[in-house]
Amino acid sequence: MTAEDVRAAIDEFAARIDALAPGSGPPLTVSVTLSPAAAGALVEALRSYHDPRDHGTCDQCGSGRLDETFTCTACAQPNGLFGQLIRERLTRHQSG
Repeated sequence: MTAEDVRAAIDEFAARIDALAPGSGPPLTVSVTLSPAAAGALVEALRSYHDPRDHGTCDQCGSGRLDETFTCTACAQPNGLFGQLIRERLTRHQSG
């Protein structure tokens, strides 16, 4: 485990979290000294962390993030089976 491995894991973690909280403030600089074992454990923890606000990516556009109602923040389409049902009903309603 190298310092660059730890830095890369922290950068990846920060990017995932920042995508869920844009505009949360200026970045912070932190300096930490870790043993190789602790550095490895930190990298593993950062990579396996799942933020409860992360509801995945949109099945429709593939680029947007889902909000707490599983609606895409980019294309505003509801996601998953529920979204499919809504779109099917809407299509029937509009053509009927």
